[in-house]
Amino acid sequence: MIGIYNYTVILTYLSLISAGTGIIVTLSDNGHPYWGVLFLLLCGLCDAFDGQVARTKKDRTKSEINYGIQIDSLSDVVAFGVLPACIGIAIFRTSAFIDSLSSYAFFPVLKYSFFAILVLYILAALIRLAHFNVTEEERQSEEGGVRKYYTGLPVTSAALIFPSFMILRYITPVDISIAYLPLILFTAFAFLGKFTLRKPKLCGILIMVGIGFVEAVILVLRLFLK
Repeated sequence: MIGIYNYTVILTYLSLISAGTGIIVTLSDNGHPYWGVLFLLLCGLCDAFDGQVARTKKDRTKSEINYGIQIDSLSDVVAFGVLPACIGIAIFRTSAFIDSLSSYAFFPVLKYSFFAILVLYILAALIRLAHFNVTEEERQSEEGGVRKYYTGLPVTSAALIFPSFMILRYITPVDISIAYLPLILFTAFAFLGKFTLRKPKLCGILIMVGIGFVEAVILVLRLFLK
């Protein structure tokens, strides 16, 4: 079979499996955005350590390194691009407040604007990841080693941004579902921004994983103890 199947890409494959499952569950007839967010958190957990796991193999060939870069970004398009958009569709479908607007004449405009912004978000994630692949290949040939800075907001930040929104939606007494629209639009533009962010080290990664774990516990409680 074509492709690489050693342990260096296992977490990336698991992230894609989690994302695909999240998309299917979220868009199913009984789907709920909270399920999608749980799978998004799992994608974030896999992504947090896939690079470090891959680098433990000291004798990686250039083909293995390039394959890892490409497969990671392809997985990220689905996990942090398509899945958050599907979560947005589920929010639109299950929100009592949005449903209450369906009788108004402007509702079709709101509906298609919402969906257009979700598509724009996926496009922004794709553009950012394509740009990352090109610049990372150039950087690897010139510098080697591990990247220390990001330009723009990494798409993997979606694994904390949107779960945080869902928790806020849960604890807020009013339905804030419509706020997902400006949030995902802002995130899309942040993906393409020219500002610089320092890549987190292990301590920063562990803090984010801890935050993600707390978010996951809250969301599980929301699903099973509502």
